[in-house]
Amino acid sequence: MLTAELVRERALEMGFDLVGFAPAGPAPGAEQFMRWLSAGYHGQMAYLARAPERRLDPRKVLPSARTVVIVGISYETLAVPMALLTDPARGRIARYAWGADYHDVITPVLRGFGEWLAKESRAYVDTGPVLERAWAERCGLGFIGKNTCLIHRKRGSYLFLGAVFISEALAEESTDEQRSGDEQFCGCGRCVRCLVACPTDAFPAAGVLDARRCISYLTIELKDSIPELLRPLMGNWVFGCDVCQDVCPYVRRFSRPSPSPLARAFYPPDVNRVAPRLLDLLQLDRAAFNRWFKGTAILRAKRRGLVRNACVAAGNWGSEEALPLLRRLLEDEEPIVREHAAWAIRTITQGREQPIIRPATASN
Repeated sequence: MLTAELVRERALEMGFDLVGFAPAGPAPGAEQFMRWLSAGYHGQMAYLARAPERRLDPRKVLPSARTVVIVGISYETLAVPMALLTDPARGRIARYAWGADYHDVITPVLRGFGEWLAKESRAYVDTGPVLERAWAERCGLGFIGKNTCLIHRKRGSYLFLGAVFISEALAEESTDEQRSGDEQFCGCGRCVRCLVACPTDAFPAAGVLDARRCISYLTIELKDSIPELLRPLMGNWVFGCDVCQDVCPYVRRFSRPSPSPLARAFYPPDVNRVAPRLLDLLQLDRAAFNRWFKGTAILRAKRRGLVRNACVAAGNWGSEEALPLLRRLLEDEEPIVREHAAWAIRTITQGREQPIIRPATASN
């Protein structure tokens, strides 16, 4: 007999910090998700709009699904001096990408958990048709804040989430989080620090994210040119962004490293995984990029995306130290890199230098 106590004990044994569950059925937050898609806030993330009905009910993915189980694990690591993170000569990387790729770490464990739970299961770690945060709220793992992140009252929001659809039924438990979750932004109160702090004003309303203006989207998901009006607002971020979480009172007060052995994989091996020097990033060829970031989520941006982002950060840095490398990038094989290098040169020289972008053949 599968009981809530057994599920919780097993999840903790396997290295997860949090676990909750709820009966499978229409997904919480489905209407809001469809409105968000209709507004075009997903930008180039076409996969979110592909067969969206699959996200609206887990039984469309696993017809036998009777329960949704959500697990969470903290990716909070060691404290890093703010002076390092905000050094304009360095490119800042979002905390979740400091260590190993969380997909690679969590997915095999979560699949094993699903196999233990039921004969039929589907496990997803940020890659499947699941509204993870909405289900996590329903399962009592926190509340969705005004910055659209899931916030746990005693752990903050630096959490990786995983979802398992299983063919077994479990009794739904009522928790304080679930009861308070009936009220929108139940834990935020009047606080709007995340909305005010966003450098690019990516929140048109509380609880609504326009991804097209979000630094995480701009540095990772966007494959085209970054809008010029947004570039000066991006500071030294080169992969992702943590601003709306960094200012959250729950994060500042309660976020702490996980005791789980799994979480050790999320620790950065050295300072270059946290905030690499821009001069180093501007020199990366594909071989060096793959060597530096092998096994990390940063590979998602690809070399052209990361160097593009580094060009923007170099322009915001404003130091002439970057000019020789930026001029070299005017002949880069990637058109998008050449364009952003030219922008950075114009920005650093305040328009005194108008670089000519030499033609080159783009790579596949």
